[in-house]
Amino acid sequence: MTLIKSISGIRGTIGGKVGEGLTPLDIVKFTSAYGTWAVKKTGIKKIILGRDARISGSMVNGLVCGTLQGLGIDVIDLGLSTTPTVEVAVPAEHAAGGIILTASHNPKQWNALKLLNADGEFISDAEGKEVLEIAENSDFKFADVNDIGKVFTDNNYLKQHIDKILALPLVDAGAIAKADFKIVIDCVNSTGGIFVPALLKALGVTTVYELFCEPDGNFAHNPEPLPENLTALSKEVLHKRADLGIAVDPDVDRLCFVCEDGNMFGEEYTLVAVADYVLKNKKGNTVSNLSSTRALRDVTEKAGGEYHAAAVGEVNVVNKMKEVNAVIGGEGNGGVIYPELHYGRDALVGIALFLTHLAKYGKPVSILRSSYPGYFISKNKITLTPEMDIDGLLLKVEDKYKKQPYSTIDGLKIEFDKEWVHLRKSNTEPIIRIYSEGNSETVANNLASKIIADIKEILKLR
Repeated sequence: MTLIKSISGIRGTIGGKVGEGLTPLDIVKFTSAYGTWAVKKTGIKKIILGRDARISGSMVNGLVCGTLQGLGIDVIDLGLSTTPTVEVAVPAEHAAGGIILTASHNPKQWNALKLLNADGEFISDAEGKEVLEIAENSDFKFADVNDIGKVFTDNNYLKQHIDKILALPLVDAGAIAKADFKIVIDCVNSTGGIFVPALLKALGVTTVYELFCEPDGNFAHNPEPLPENLTALSKEVLHKRADLGIAVDPDVDRLCFVCEDGNMFGEEYTLVAVADYVLKNKKGNTVSNLSSTRALRDVTEKAGGEYHAAAVGEVNVVNKMKEVNAVIGGEGNGGVIYPELHYGRDALVGIALFLTHLAKYGKPVSILRSSYPGYFISKNKITLTPEMDIDGLLLKVEDKYKKQPYSTIDGLKIEFDKEWVHLRKSNTEPIIRIYSEGNSETVANNLASKIIADIKEILKLR
């Protein structure tokens, strides 16, 4: 059993002993801490709640609702929803914050409380530490019987979210309808099975083939939208002779595509393609995290904008986007953040912008993909002993490559012309994650191997 307490929320496997898994007592404890913090921060006694379709969702939802009521907080329960929909609802309802019950791409035995501030954005590092401190000290007080909070059910945010997307100037439902796309969707038996078909219908797509769209939480495959988990989608695209395939994760904040030939568009290129379309219509800056493909930088600079890198983590990307006034940003895991709608990864707005782009491009998805710079990312890791000084090790690697352009805002990223390697220590285990990118799989793997060899050599000299 696993329980991970981080700045952005609490996640773990359902069951087990208190403090070792995500048990009912743990859910109540951390919900109490967050509710206490949110009211103290804003003076508002209202929280938005939504969940993905996990098997444990109903149970966790009941515990969270009851706990917030016990604190004297009113709850607006969106029921089966998406992470971006809750993010949209929080400021619209002038709430103190929001809780999304989802473990994102983790398997079905996991669940989590993702925590939002009053702007509908993930809480900051400092705010997360405040919540954890309140939980640690059980520093919360429950309401008297006459002051217990109320629960309101609101099923209107599916439509409201889609209406906000349709109202965006760069979303052209008419062009999408005219293109008459045939699309296969894989929603991994979660809430995407409700929201994605509704969005496509609103965009004028009349031919939609549904895979795994029953929101019952019985994930038909590993829910992370990676190529090895999307073989059924790829086969169905070919079988139906569809124009493309669309896959989302359980809480609908990650997005990837399958080309008409059955090949993967590449989750790293979801943001690249959407950014390309946005930048063609609005000059500006872009942001992604340090572990994302260089292709976004290439597309941005070609359009006359400036690219900026942020530390890994959605909240870090959002902060950098605000700092540089970026018109589009996100993460290479298929996370699109379009600030004209809201500051959060949103697969739904990503779908609408991508389909508009494709409709205006007028050529197959595979041709669109081939129009972008071709890079390959290799992902590796080195396991070290728990007592190892990983920070010191990274400093030695930094010194070895000090003549190369490098960044230390999140671990160590070293650039070699258009190739790069990014080394980050894990926050939960004694490992160094090593991401490298080159213009081919061989180049990326060779770069990773070189850095790994350097690390091993440094360890021998200790």
